[in-house]
Amino acid sequence: MSHCWLFVLGIGFFSLCFLMTSLGGQLSARRPGDSPFTIRTEVLGGPESRGVLRKMSDLLELMAKRMDALARLENGTELHRASGDGHFAADRFPPGAGLMERIQAIAQNVSDIAVKVDQILRHSLVLHSKVSEGRRDQCEAPSDPKFPDCSGKVEWMRARWTSDPCYAFFGVDGTECSFLIYLSEVEWFCPPLPWRNQTATQMAPKPLPKVQAVFRSNLSHLLELMGSGKESLIFMKKRTKRLTAQWALAAQRLAQKLGSVWRDQKQILVHIGFLTEESGDVFSPRVLKGGPLGEMVQWADILATLYVLGHGLRITVSLKELQSNLGVPPGRGNCPLTMPLPFDLIYTDYHGLQQMKQHMGLSFKKYRCRIRVIDTFGTEPAYNHEEYATLHGYRTNWGYWNLNPKQFMTMFPHTPDNSFMGFVSEELNETEKQLIRGGKASNMAVVYGKEASIWKGKDKFLGVLNKYMEIHGTVYYESQRPPEVPAFVKNHGLLPQPEFQQLLRKAKLFIGFGFPYEGPAPLEAIANGCVFLQARFSPPHSSLNHEFFRGKPTSRELFSQHPYAENFIGKPHVWTVDYNNSEEFEAAIKAIMRTQVDPYLPYEYSCEGMLERIHAYIQHQDFCAAPGPVPPGARAPQSPFVLAPNATHLEWAQNASSAPGAWPPAHSLRAWLATAGRACTDACLDHGLICEPSFFPFLNSRDAFQKLQVPCDSTESEMNHLYPAFAQPGRECFLQKEPLLFSCAGSSTKYHRLCPCRDFRKGQVALCQDCL
Repeated sequence: MSHCWLFVLGIGFFSLCFLMTSLGGQLSARRPGDSPFTIRTEVLGGPESRGVLRKMSDLLELMAKRMDALARLENGTELHRASGDGHFAADRFPPGAGLMERIQAIAQNVSDIAVKVDQILRHSLVLHSKVSEGRRDQCEAPSDPKFPDCSGKVEWMRARWTSDPCYAFFGVDGTECSFLIYLSEVEWFCPPLPWRNQTATQMAPKPLPKVQAVFRSNLSHLLELMGSGKESLIFMKKRTKRLTAQWALAAQRLAQKLGSVWRDQKQILVHIGFLTEESGDVFSPRVLKGGPLGEMVQWADILATLYVLGHGLRITVSLKELQSNLGVPPGRGNCPLTMPLPFDLIYTDYHGLQQMKQHMGLSFKKYRCRIRVIDTFGTEPAYNHEEYATLHGYRTNWGYWNLNPKQFMTMFPHTPDNSFMGFVSEELNETEKQLIRGGKASNMAVVYGKEASIWKGKDKFLGVLNKYMEIHGTVYYESQRPPEVPAFVKNHGLLPQPEFQQLLRKAKLFIGFGFPYEGPAPLEAIANGCVFLQARFSPPHSSLNHEFFRGKPTSRELFSQHPYAENFIGKPHVWTVDYNNSEEFEAAIKAIMRTQVDPYLPYEYSCEGMLERIHAYIQHQDFCAAPGPVPPGARAPQSPFVLAPNATHLEWAQNASSAPGAWPPAHSLRAWLATAGRACTDACLDHGLICEPSFFPFLNSRDAFQKLQVPCDSTESEMNHLYPAFAQPGRECFLQKEPLLFSCAGSSTKYHRLCPCRDFRKGQVALCQDCL
């Protein structure tokens, strides 16, 4: 029994020590020399401090009651045992002090401590009440018209401040003052409190001095930054290592072209969201099984581009790394970051964008202008604007982010509303080109498609092709030959990139069967001297008729498997035919066998072309400090436009001052009124130009219609992604009310759209003649 009460006493003592230690940290800062268990009287009176005191009081009372019971029980037991062992009690206690009396004394001491704790507790409540009373007038939500949401936010904090631990991390403790301090100093919904020290909140960190970016040619440090452990990262690193010499040569060429142009070094975070475990990372396990590699090709080239251009780079492929680099406070993601964002730019994808929104709190809205989203198929403005998309049926799983559409960066230049990021294909030197010319087999074809499902149902086309050419495939298989691949096809299985390149260098034809859409392989084939044969789609493929595009934030129609190859390269390198017409298909094969082509790579898909393009974006695109849009219908004192001599379109007047800060430069603007039912994307291409959405604000006025001699009997401003536009019946002119809805994409037979076009550099459609 003596062991039992010793055990209880020991547990109680250590519990008391623990609580006292907690109390010492919460009630006040200890002075040097204080015992760890010293209870200071300068009680703050916060709920947590009072809670600890209550726990101590309850624990001491419980100990006293149990020890009193044990004492009575022990008294009888010990007396009985003492009769058989007279020296027991004398060994344990001083003479004259029995066990019962000693335990009762301890219990009394505990009771006295409990009383004192209760007194401290009451004192703390009184003190808290006085502090609250004294600051009540200072801690009421102010009715300041500059901060209309303040009182509502305080109400929300009262009810929900415990919903996320991040609020307590920033000092919120349930008091009115803590709510207002948080809402004025961490968030920005309430005005600063006059009795607070404003020095810390008003002193924004000084911007670091600008540093010039210097081209890099050694990529070994980049390979270290990329990390390891995932098959996708291993693939990307191999690609980067293989292209190191080409990147170095491209950097040398671009440096010579730019001369002494100053380039700001940016601090850049690259977060590859689709490779994080939280997003499922479905790509890494499929790298070695014929899965899609286009995204990894592009990301590898983006990393190389940013690094070679000389920028500071941080790479993350996990949510934990992302949170650490951003400065995300502990909790559920409702609070802002703990520090100013240390990055000038963030490159990510839709998965990463979602992760940032979930964990950055209000900071996401503050810093989203710095984000660039790698988006293979593009995001059109009608899908990007949340309210408009919801009201007009454009809402999808991926859109509605309310970003500037130029922040989305595509794999091919198919959506001028977005920025064209691209990737690179390996460039051959003259010696390699000569070897290819001499080593081509005129009757050898390679099929585009590593997954067996792509071959399903293609026996008819393969049978026709087999009459003229030896057919090769690179279809993944583990043990048995895929049944979808006919026996007359020589299947090499999945090939490493260098071996695949060698196969293309021997082949005459690279043939696609309609899928995958818009991948890098056709450009690689053309760069290695192949002719690319692809199917024409009738009707065109889109989200309306094909499951693959359903849910993607675009209404774009694909008239072939690879529209860029068809429209920007074309014959003799690219042939697009109707596969359902067997005679046309067979005639094309015969014609291709007679056609001689040299290896061809568009400049924009070379290492130098990508470096040039991304350099221009980084130095000129600024979505954070963009000037406010001109109100619809606002008329400048002097119109910058003149009607072209042939009276077909508007041009920027030579004597007009160029719009300051505009990029591309405003003098490259050419404005056309499209025919009814024609999108601006197509209307500009009809004139050998590119639609430039950043020029829409210049045209969003009645003056532009008048200069084009368009009769506007009425002019209205509305939210519509087709405006500015002219409606022939009723002679109505419509202006754009929402700048985020300016859109090159979109058409209606009801409207003649007013379209801003620009010129472009040969081989570099993303940049105008004077954009560098």
